[in-house]
Amino acid sequence: MAITEQRLSTMVLVIGTGGAGLRAAIELAEAGVDVLAVGKRPKEDAHTALAAGGINAALATMDPEDSWQQHAADTIKESYLLADPRTVEIVTQGAGRGIDDLERYGMAFAREEDGRISQRFFGAHKFRRTAFAGDYTGLEIQRTLIRRAEQLDIPVLEGVYITRLLVHDGAVFGAYGFDLANGRRYLIHADAVILAAGGHTRIWRRTSSRRDENTGDSFRLAVEAGARLRDAELVQFHPSGIIEPENAAGTLVSEAARGEGGILRNALGERFMARYDPDRMELSTRDRVALASYTEIKEGRGTPKGGVWLDVSHLPRQTIMTRLPRVYQTMLDLQMLDITRDPIEIAPTAHYSMGGVWVRPEDHSTDVAGLYAIGEASSGLHGANRLGGNSLIELLVFGRITAQAAAAYSQSLTAQRRSASAVAEARAEIDALLAADGPENVRALQRAVRNTMTEHAGVVRDEEGLRAGLAELAVIEKRMADVGVHPDIAGYQDLAHAFDLKSAALAARATLEAALERRETRGCHNRSDYPDLDPALRVNLVWSPKTGVTRQSIPSVPDEISALMEEVSTDGKLAE
Repeated sequence: MAITEQRLSTMVLVIGTGGAGLRAAIELAEAGVDVLAVGKRPKEDAHTALAAGGINAALATMDPEDSWQQHAADTIKESYLLADPRTVEIVTQGAGRGIDDLERYGMAFAREEDGRISQRFFGAHKFRRTAFAGDYTGLEIQRTLIRRAEQLDIPVLEGVYITRLLVHDGAVFGAYGFDLANGRRYLIHADAVILAAGGHTRIWRRTSSRRDENTGDSFRLAVEAGARLRDAELVQFHPSGIIEPENAAGTLVSEAARGEGGILRNALGERFMARYDPDRMELSTRDRVALASYTEIKEGRGTPKGGVWLDVSHLPRQTIMTRLPRVYQTMLDLQMLDITRDPIEIAPTAHYSMGGVWVRPEDHSTDVAGLYAIGEASSGLHGANRLGGNSLIELLVFGRITAQAAAAYSQSLTAQRRSASAVAEARAEIDALLAADGPENVRALQRAVRNTMTEHAGVVRDEEGLRAGLAELAVIEKRMADVGVHPDIAGYQDLAHAFDLKSAALAARATLEAALERRETRGCHNRSDYPDLDPALRVNLVWSPKTGVTRQSIPSVPDEISALMEEVSTDGKLAE
């Protein structure tokens, strides 16, 4: 039976239906601009729904002296000076508006008795500026955006996998893809495309991403269209991912567990944080706690399964049930473990891509005319360490700004671009994979990429390991030419995995090559052979297959912000 091809047309196509994609789509629909949103996962279960901690904005509801300038200063300092100052200014200045938008859409924030939005400390913030909804802030934001999108009748295609952006003469004119259930092809013409399809943390063995998300799709789609990547090596490892069961390895135990008084111990029973940060102990920053746990495991003091123990069993049962309800339920469901009695076995897990597609700060446009990237797919805000709660506000601020830019671009066009050859290439790419009947198993190769990245580009890296990783990757890339793809009665998942593998290999190469070039230790990037920070490397590393890694200087920080960049006291509060 011949596979049918559905042809659609819209002014702006949004790829990804998490918080960033939906916020952009809402802005376009409210402005009366024709928009279509496409996602490979159900929108109710987008990655945004997993975000627990909260969302930052200098609302000054709790601490009147807070300001957007202080929020910007904290963000740049925490980025180890690799964040783009203009990007940071735009997010911190636009944060209040982002919260207002959510309230307008009907989001229920936690509030004080007098009705003010509650704000709490989170990470290295000087003031309380993290707004929240229980320990499910991301889920509440996602639900709120879905509700608003439904009110506006925004068309959302779910279960559609985008395989290629369509480009002609350096400008995007749409995208091509297929339906995961029945293989039906989609040819979508669009004046502008907003890429909001997440990061690349699924290319590590332990990750807080689920199986079919954050596989590097955004990176591959953008790069093959002619865009570049920035800071691919800067990946945040969260200190507390569970180790088993295998299909849930890397699932997060919320940092609230440490914030409420959880204790970390190695296999010898030692409270090892005393060796790494005796002042803050378990309340230290994410990168330090992840590095400490990694070191304990590497030096042979880890648990039998290669982790460390996180223990909250000494806390009152009532505290656990009211402050850590999701952690309690998750561990009961996944391991039949009662955390009020027993410790949790954890290890560092790949959590957040701080780099992504290279974009301009003012509107998140890329090197390709009409193509934009937002959310975890983009780069510029986080540098070498992300300030907790900044990722959710980034979605809202740039979702709005980028949608306006994409609409203006669409309206400025005097003709709609088309290219029969670009469409033919997109069709041929899928045809070739469906005809592929080689001996190599796509999932086995995906696992090989994850093993390589875990072994050679994890929490700690060095020249020898990174070069070994590149050598292993070259072998995997060669084997990818001989894959077999077999759609079955359950659908076209195998074809999706073949494209995921292409994305993973490209994202892995960008990460390894940039990590090799960054010969220093800065924030999340630990080089055991270069343990010190190198002031000469206060640059962004920009990558493309054509140029490899190039250095890009970072603009200086405005005086009104640099004057506020001081050490933030974290006494008695969880550092990010």
